Amino acid sequence: MTKTKPSPASSLNDLLTRHPLFTDFPRPHLEAIADTASEVEVHAGQTIFREGDEADRFYLIIEGSVVLEAFSLHYGAVAVQSLAGGDVFGWSVLVPPHRWRLDARATTDSRLITLDGPSLRAKCETNPELGYELLKRFAMLLDQRLYAVRRQLLERQARTW
Repeated sequence: MTKTKPSPASSLNDLLTRHPLFTDFPRPHLEAIADTASEVEVHAGQTIFREGDEADRFYLIIEGSVVLEAFSLHYGAVAVQSLAGGDVFGWSVLVPPHRWRLDARATTDSRLITLDGPSLRAKCETNPELGYELLKRFAMLLDQRLYAVRRQLLERQARTW
């Protein structure tokens, strides 16, 4: 699986602050999130998670690239979205039933920040303002993912015309 790389809390805070998802995030909420964070490295070709497994982490890409894939009996693994530094994935961690909807695989050696899902959910339950700030960002991610899938469907359909 992933190899945890120890990282001082201050550098994790810096990485979170510079990440596009959190650049304008309120400071107290960022500090609460940093408590759930750790840095990991994954190698090219390594599976990060599989569809149907428990969604227990949320991921921020610092360096490298990841592909999200859906499996089809007819086509095999089908790329849904390719992600790179500055992107995020794993929002299923906040959405019941907390199961992955896709597979995630590193396409290059990558550095990621992971946020612990159960801890993040607990913090959102006790701090509705934090939960709302995260929900706004996760809604934006969901919109981006739906747009990417829509674009792929249109491109595939156009090839059959």
